[in-house]
Amino acid sequence: MTPVCGVKPVADPKPLSAEDSLIARYFKPLATDPGAFGLVDDAAVLSSSGDDIVVTTDAVVEGVHYLANDPPDTIARKALRVNLSDLAAKGAVPAGFVLTLALRSKEDAWLRPFADALGEDAREFACPLLGGDTVSTPGPQMISITAFGRVPKGRMVGRTGAKPGDRILVTGTIGDAALGLDVLKGGAAAAALASSPAAKDALVSRYREPQPRNVLARAVRDHATAAMDVSDGLAGDLAKLCAASAVSASVDVASVPLSAAAASLVARNVVGVETLLAGGDDYEVLCTVPPAQADALIAAGRTAGLAVTAIGTIVPGKERPRFLDGHGQELALTRLSYSHF
Repeated sequence: MTPVCGVKPVADPKPLSAEDSLIARYFKPLATDPGAFGLVDDAAVLSSSGDDIVVTTDAVVEGVHYLANDPPDTIARKALRVNLSDLAAKGAVPAGFVLTLALRSKEDAWLRPFADALGEDAREFACPLLGGDTVSTPGPQMISITAFGRVPKGRMVGRTGAKPGDRILVTGTIGDAALGLDVLKGGAAAAALASSPAAKDALVSRYREPQPRNVLARAVRDHATAAMDVSDGLAGDLAKLCAASAVSASVDVASVPLSAAAASLVARNVVGVETLLAGGDDYEVLCTVPPAQADALIAAGRTAGLAVTAIGTIVPGKERPRFLDGHGQELALTRLSYSHF
């Protein structure tokens, strides 16, 4: 066609790639922070407002951190919440996250509930999507999130501040997620709870959808000398905290908080206490607090509707923590935590 007045016709704009279309359809609505630029750029801006920026990253992999038939909405929540749990333990307020998705396919039946649940959690925890990447993979699927949080300058709670005499506190209950995975796999817990569907559902929910303790972040920042979240198992994670602080610990196993379902399974000898102490996926906050401040942190938890329990004491030394039964005898734990390798 001959141009009119020498002006060349404008070509149709290049259509979006399949990846761009996927991002625009499912994830652009989640990018509500101005620094995300509507996901049209390949970088984002996160304002510090004079605070320190806390950065944490965790990936969840199909067949490792979730089962292939887990509902996509629960996978989305787990992927974000395991990172939010890290921020809570650092005393940080969520500021945003970036997302990497390695997908086998782009089925709407999977992506729509995944994106909707991710958006719901982003709003609930005030942690907007800032950017990320999507790639294809022959499998398994993988979701990696890097989350950012804010703390007043110099106030992040690390692992290195525990002192002899500090009380050891933990939020919530321990071991439920490990039992939930056992239920999903049809293990001993599933058989023992066959007549208790509500208990089974509660345990499965603890595995699939962690409950990050962000409501306690400020109290952790105000009172704790050291803290981390319980992701790989209480026994192993306490050992990591103690190693970082060059101290040891004494734990009263009878004081470790258990749900009614977990306590029942232990009492019936369906599972041993080691399963609960080393099982992982609890995503509770483990922290050390000077004795004079322990009650204040426990009270802050009570105000927030969250149980905080004292389970032991930091002691001098560099040996691994001791876990004592009700008679003061040390339990010989054959493993402390889950390990990928």
